[in-house]
Order: sequence, then structure tokens, then C-alpha cells
Amino acid sequence: MANRHLARSIVLQTLFEWDTTHASEKDATAILTRNVTEFGGDDIDRSFMDKLLSGVLAKQKDIDLVIEKAAPEWPLERIAPVDRNILRLGLYELLFSDRSQVPAKVAINEAIELAKTFSGDSSGRFVNGVLGAVYKELGEPGKDEQGSKKPKREELPLEKMGGAIVYCKHDGQYYLALVHDVFGRWTLSKGHIEQDASPEAGVARVIKEELGLTAKVGNQIGENEYVASHPEKGKVRKHVWFFLASAEFEPLVLKKSGGLDDAKWFRLKDIIDLNFYDDMLPIVTAAVQKLLDSTTVSH
Repeated sequence: MANRHLARSIVLQTLFEWDTTHASEKDATAILTRNVTEFGGDDIDRSFMDKLLSGVLAKQKDIDLVIEKAAPEWPLERIAPVDRNILRLGLYELLFSDRSQVPAKVAINEAIELAKTFSGDSSGRFVNGVLGAVYKELGEPGKDEQGSKKPKREELPLEKMGGAIVYCKHDGQYYLALVHDVFGRWTLSKGHIEQDASPEAGVARVIKEELGLTAKVGNQIGENEYVASHPEKGKVRKHVWFFLASAEFEPLVLKKSGGLDDAKWFRLKDIIDLNFYDDMLPIVTAAVQKLLDSTTVSH
């Protein structure tokens, strides 16, 4: 059986040289060939390495956005080059590989081992935190097979966040302003509100910063809570309060950070076919129902 761990090590060394020398994709293939000759053995799977290298390079921009979302306190240029490329390799396998061939836990564990081998224990913890955060966003695929123990929520650090169902009325119809993330889901604007004078003030600020809209924040429409992995803090408990917020029908100016790549206005009848996170559906449904009820009452 081919030595996949050695193959990943060689691809990592190739990515490191490609990144630090600003080489082209064609150059990266030549670097890989040289590294295979120097470090490879008889049981190396070259086709696996070619596919892994070309996949990481093809998805690099998307992967880098995911890193920004999962580790917002660590800009890419501040992450050590070896750790940066371990994350790229691990995230490619976690997000884009055939899960029947590379289970999520295998992708994460392999990346952690690469970090410990080529960088150190602290890098292993950092890589584990970033990949763990993404794994959580994906819904923890394969979690039940691992028998992992859930942490006690009440013992985890609490982060307070505010979000909004931003709506407007345009040409006699209601529209919702939604944001799209690099995981391929439509979701709601949200952000930290610990430092704001009130949750409503914090939500108004988040909407302005993320969408460029001046919104009037109304009643709370729902809330949810989940456990996430932070690259430095470890497991944290995030509690999000969601509010209805009205705005004018103006062009959305997306702040492209934190893993967001698009923002659009949608008519209520069009959102049914969108790809939402499961925990967002009750919030959006409650907001839509409230807007429809207000229309019925006004008539």
C-alpha cells in the first residue's frame, strides 16, 4: 500500500517552496518531481501527490478565505509559511477530497502530524484549532463514528454575538439581504457585540460594517448557541441573538473578510431554494412569517 503520509510530506515541502519563492503552478510541478526523486521511496503514489498538489493550487484562494474565517486574528501573512501550507493541504482534503477515501478525521489528524513533524507542538495545536473550527462548520461529519466526548457547554468561555435578518420593502415586495460564505451556504450577517452599548447598537454596527447598510434594528426574532473551535482559545461557546432590521433597498457593499464572498437581496419567494445552515432555517422562517403576518394585518 502506498505511503500516503510520506506523500503528503513531500507535497507539503513542495507547497512550502512554491509559496516562499513565489513560483508558478508549472514550477510547482517541477519542484514536486525533484522532491519525489530526492525524498520518495518505491511505494510512493505519484498520482495521489499530483492530484493533491494541483487541487490545493486550484482551490488556494477559496482555502485562504476559509483560513481567514476560521482564524480571524491571524492574517495569512502572519502565519508561518510551513503552517500556512499545512492548513492549505489539510483544508483541501477536509473540504474537497472524496470523504470515502479521506475521512474528515484523517484529514485533520494527518495535518496535525505534519505540523508536529515540520513545525512543533504549538503549531499542531494551532492547526488543530483551525481545522476543528472548519470541521464544526461542516456539521462534524463522521463524528458519531469517532465516539468523541462532547465538552460541557457551561464550562466553556462565552462569546456574545448579534445577527440580523435584514429586510426591506421594494416595489411592493419584501426582500432579505443575505450573505454567502466560502462553505457554500447563504446565511445572516452577524458579529461580536461584547463591546457595544446594547445588542441593538452592536447589530446595527455589524450590518453597516458587513453590508454597508444603515439599518433600523427592531425586535429580537430568535437566538442560537453552538460550540466552536478557536485556534488559540480552544473550544468556545458562541451565543447569537438575532433581530429583525429594516433598511432601504440599496446596493450591498460586502466587506470581504471572515470567509464571506457574496451578498444579495432576495425576494421572500426565492429564498426557499437557497442552501442554509440547519440552525439558520428556524430563524429565517420565523422572520419570514413575521413579515408575512405584518402584511396580512396591514391589509
